Amino acid sequence: MTVSTQGLELKSGSRPLRAAVELLSSMRFSISLLTVICIASVIGTVLKQHESLNNYVNQFGPFWAEVFGAVSLYSVYSAWWFLLILAFLVTSTSLCIARNTPKIFTDLRTYKENIREQSLQAFGHRAQADLDETPEVAARRIGQMLVGGGWKVKLQQREGPGARGWMVAAKAGAVNKIGYIAAHSAIVLVCVGGLLDGDLIVRAQMWFNGKVAYNGGGMIADVKPEHRLSERNPTFRGNLLVTEGTRSSTAILNQADGILLQELPFAVELKKFVVEYYSTGMPKLFASDIIIHDIHTGEQIPARVEVNHPVAYKGVEIFQSSFDDGGSSVKLKALPMNAAAKPFEIDGVIGGSSQLSNGNEKLTIEYTGLRVINVENFAGNSAGGIDVRKVDLRESIDSRLGAANKSVTKKELRNVGPSISYKLRDAAGQAREFNNYMLPVDMGDGAPVFLMGLRESPVDPFRYLRIPADENGTSDEFFRLRAALADPVVRDLAVRRYVSRAVDASRPDLIKPLTASTSRALALFAGAEKSKDGKPTSGLQAISDFMEINVPESERGRAGDVLIRILNGALFELAQMSRERAGLKPFEPNEKTQAFMTQAVLALSDAQTYPAPMVLQLSDFTQVQASVFQVARAPGKKIVYLGCAFLILGVFAMLYIRERRLWVWLAPRDAAGGERATATMALSSNRKTMDGDREFEKLKSRLIGIKEE
Repeated sequence: MTVSTQGLELKSGSRPLRAAVELLSSMRFSISLLTVICIASVIGTVLKQHESLNNYVNQFGPFWAEVFGAVSLYSVYSAWWFLLILAFLVTSTSLCIARNTPKIFTDLRTYKENIREQSLQAFGHRAQADLDETPEVAARRIGQMLVGGGWKVKLQQREGPGARGWMVAAKAGAVNKIGYIAAHSAIVLVCVGGLLDGDLIVRAQMWFNGKVAYNGGGMIADVKPEHRLSERNPTFRGNLLVTEGTRSSTAILNQADGILLQELPFAVELKKFVVEYYSTGMPKLFASDIIIHDIHTGEQIPARVEVNHPVAYKGVEIFQSSFDDGGSSVKLKALPMNAAAKPFEIDGVIGGSSQLSNGNEKLTIEYTGLRVINVENFAGNSAGGIDVRKVDLRESIDSRLGAANKSVTKKELRNVGPSISYKLRDAAGQAREFNNYMLPVDMGDGAPVFLMGLRESPVDPFRYLRIPADENGTSDEFFRLRAALADPVVRDLAVRRYVSRAVDASRPDLIKPLTASTSRALALFAGAEKSKDGKPTSGLQAISDFMEINVPESERGRAGDVLIRILNGALFELAQMSRERAGLKPFEPNEKTQAFMTQAVLALSDAQTYPAPMVLQLSDFTQVQASVFQVARAPGKKIVYLGCAFLILGVFAMLYIRERRLWVWLAPRDAAGGERATATMALSSNRKTMDGDREFEKLKSRLIGIKEE
């Protein structure tokens, strides 16, 4: 029996109706729907789902972001067209099974023993031989041998003119047909399980039960009942944010146009969020110690939720999804970039905001994140070349062979300490994002630096201002130097001190030109002079612009070296004066001081264009952790598991089990019905393979005595 790809053919009804039913129940239609489902699933896997619209606009642009949103590519698995295709696939595959299953079971019960002798001559595997037995004896012997070999056998005695004898009909591998039913049933089960565990039931409550998505703000307790789903909801999947020391019993279900609140039959209390790290500083365990409070009985059940180790209670599974800040308190030191202003301290809470004023400008600080651990790779920061004495040829070859996950790039992971993220928003609503590290970081160039990052858009990488740390591990020295640079009186004193040290007493004629050059270099670097187009310039860029205008190109290299030496010398005297005013010892002329001054010059140049009136440096914090749990009630999970088992069994049955049918016609040698029989043997298989050829050769030898070729 061959499984038909045609659909059901109605005997009555209009022609369009019969054609629609035939198409819907045909195997070609099911395969087409399955192909579309696979393509949609690939899109849903590659494209991040349920992200904010701004992320998609930044990634694809306004036009394509709107087009993709119109066809629900940002929520593929809950899109109406995806659910509709799943429903059609279930219907079509079910009709295919219903059409072919009766035929399959009928075929399993029949041995086709009524086949004619002439028909056996048309088979590819056929043989004929004379036996020294009567037809009846040979038939019973052959039948017993086939039964012993795992075949199912039926003997038929025929009496009639021209058709006297015995027919041995046998079959094996009938499970191949059962595999067809199992594989196609698996598709139905998996799709039904997916529909049950998807958004279909939630959407049905929104369509028929008056539930609507909530897109406002405020407290969860103030949300109205039309935005809440009952704890008896048979299927859902949502997120639950719980801060240490608090409990929550309401999960959030994200929808395309807002959220729905899912009431739980219990409350989850977070006692402690646990993070364990490897020696490199990379995390190796995220876990939450929780207490489940049964709302109806008051029972308290302690449990631990780990990644890939969920906890189940009353049919709801609790997964460790991620973690977040639970409202940590932070203390920040505001370091004004305006040298005339003084530092001040700000207290804040992660997730909250503070109001500031910069003259007539109103600013809002939004505290967005606190990271206590920051592990970075510093393998690429080592200076110098390769030491040939440390090159190991065997290790070099081994690092390039073997597993594909090996990397020839060595990693040097280091924890650089806590960092604070915040946004500075102006009165017009425009915001810049900042990420500043609490501790100085040794970048391998001799001077530890404070990294002050900023970016204009969430899709842009952070750009860092590197402020050198002083001998006490603070940024005070840099900001004293910056204040001194902004003071014209202090600059003049530093110029005179530098000139007095640089000019030999025997050359008084050099004092005036060197004083003018040094004063001009410091003024340009400090931004005290404007360019010809009226725009303020400062830092090394101002000096570069000055040289391009006033120095011939052939002399710029030598003039640049001289001007940089003058600038560095004047800035060093400026630093010494700032330390004297602060009551500190002067710098010692050594490599450490040189490294600090080199980084300070670069930082002073970059700080002139820093697009914020202040830098917020983290000085202290009290961390409060929060766990993000995913809570799910998935009744379709067991159905999907059953479907997967059916699919495995069905595929193996169809691919690795061959259905075979064997006939042996035993007839008397002469028409008078002598005692000797003539055997005509034929074998049929659903696939022509080399195994089938070998099996037929063995059967010929065992059953009718024809030796194998």
